Amino acid sequence: MRGVPEIRFVKLSPAALSALVEGDLAAASAAAGIALSQFIVDENWLWEIRLEQIAGDPASLDWIARPAVAEPEGVVVGHGGFHGPPDDEGVVEVAYSVDPAFRRRGYAKAMLRALLERADADPAVTAVRASIRPDNSGSRATIAGFGFRKIGEQWDPIDGLEDVYLRPAAR
Repeated sequence: MRGVPEIRFVKLSPAALSALVEGDLAAASAAAGIALSQFIVDENWLWEIRLEQIAGDPASLDWIARPAVAEPEGVVVGHGGFHGPPDDEGVVEVAYSVDPAFRRRGYAKAMLRALLERADADPAVTAVRASIRPDNSGSRATIAGFGFRKIGEQWDPIDGLEDVYLRPAAR
């Protein structure tokens, strides 16, 4: 029986992000130092947002989405990170996505677990937020058991109505 997946995140340089925005898988992989996947390249809208973000706030580079590598296989199974550094109240918003070719194998929970460990290790983080569309039962199931509780709703211009969940940092 397969054990709990282990996830390692690969920090992307501005050069790797630029190559992803341009859709250049080979250049992005070379800059990242790991074979990235077409799924990662196809998420170029995300890398464009994050490249602009770090141009205005270089400290964001330590928080933004990164390719998620399953270990010991060494294969990229998706990406995960935060929308940015902790806000003025110490809250970070978590985000993750699993490549459809690797879904339903425990990678989303493994990514979330690793991201929560990263947030919990930073004394500036007081809580982790998650925004999930009400019809996204997979994401709601993923956060179950990690201490999130629904605190409200919000309207996202891209995703529409989202439920907002919060989890205090574990110390």
